[in-house]
Amino acid sequence: MITRFGTSVRARLTLFASAAMALLCVVVNSYVLYAVYHATANFQMVTVEDSALRVVHLIERDQLPRVLPAGLVSVQVVDSGGRVTSATGDLAGVPRISTLEPRPDSAKAVREVCDLPGFPGQCNLVLVFRAYQQDGDWLVYSTEKLTPWFVSPAVPAFLIGLSLGLVGLTWFGVSRVVARTLAPVDRIRACLAEISAGGGRGMRVPAPETDDEIRALAVTANQTLERLEAAMEQQRRFAADASHDLRSPITAMRAQIEEALLHPRETDWQRTAREVLSSLDRLQNIVTDLLTVAKLDAGAPATEEPVDLAELVSLETARERSKPVTTTLQPGVVVTGDRLRLARLLTNLLDNAERHAESMIVVVVRKDGQAALEVLDDGAGIAPDQREAVFRRFTRLDASRSRDAGGTGLGLPIAREIAEAHHGTLTIEDSASGARFVLRLPLREG
Repeated sequence: MITRFGTSVRARLTLFASAAMALLCVVVNSYVLYAVYHATANFQMVTVEDSALRVVHLIERDQLPRVLPAGLVSVQVVDSGGRVTSATGDLAGVPRISTLEPRPDSAKAVREVCDLPGFPGQCNLVLVFRAYQQDGDWLVYSTEKLTPWFVSPAVPAFLIGLSLGLVGLTWFGVSRVVARTLAPVDRIRACLAEISAGGGRGMRVPAPETDDEIRALAVTANQTLERLEAAMEQQRRFAADASHDLRSPITAMRAQIEEALLHPRETDWQRTAREVLSSLDRLQNIVTDLLTVAKLDAGAPATEEPVDLAELVSLETARERSKPVTTTLQPGVVVTGDRLRLARLLTNLLDNAERHAESMIVVVVRKDGQAALEVLDDGAGIAPDQREAVFRRFTRLDASRSRDAGGTGLGLPIAREIAEAHHGTLTIEDSASGARFVLRLPLREG
């Protein structure tokens, strides 16, 4: 599991979700507290007003007692002369609590007042009603302690507790969900770390059963590992084959030089020099092909220009070869590609045909919906089950090893890679005799 709290995705998502929940709780609690406060304040106003109206009703019926009955808020009655004539029990003996009076055109007035007589150190809601009497207007004061903004300590305590519970539940829930979601990622990371350390484990990562983005990541990673494994295997084979083919001419040159040095007077130095030069030529061909392979594998950029295949064949077949070359060239077969690489492809095919032909080589350029270039020889040919094997690097068939001492095993693989780089194909097709290599490339538009 991911344990680095400060930098882990799990910790960041959990913290973000908890902060969002806390912010939501603050907003909701503020609204709830505001609503509760205003509901309570309105209820208090109704209660204070109801108590004052009940006393006004008693005055109008001339039933006002000296001490008002229980069930009322703090009420005090002042007659037209300014004397306190009646009050609730908590205001008995208390002087007039306020000088607040309604406006001449109104029967009621309301005010918030602090430090009233009988209520030191607190703020009250004071409501006064005018009661009309024959000797003048009487005033009925009704008062109650103001409702605080938090209404009651229990209200914010409840809201804070509920908010802490929701934040804690969010933290726990998101942490568990993210942990379970990221568990496959952690297993993939552990598997990749083991693969990097050389553990192997089949070079694959576990793919979760869920059909989501993480499974897609695992599948893509396995596809990448599969290609990497194939590339590594190809690299190992390439390194083994290259070392063997490089070692052969070097070993031959060393043996020739050592033999000549053992018998310097009996050695034909010109023959030895020619043999060493032949080995050097083979070594140079191998190195040149290896460099070409490295460039193709690295995806070295190629130029794109119109190339007339008939013209290219004419130029490449003009060089004298040990076997005669017959050409059948259809004009106007133009493709888009790198002229030097296409020339290298044709040269490799011609060199291969020259080594295996009995008496002649045939080159054909034609159109068949695509640009087609054929190189045929009248040699022993290639069995159908071995036609793909010759395109693998450093592969030379047993029949050809006895008569193909100068081949590097890279000419045909390089030719196919050049064809594929030009969005074409290079295959071996049936022929009456010998081998028939067919290159197909897209025709140049226009």
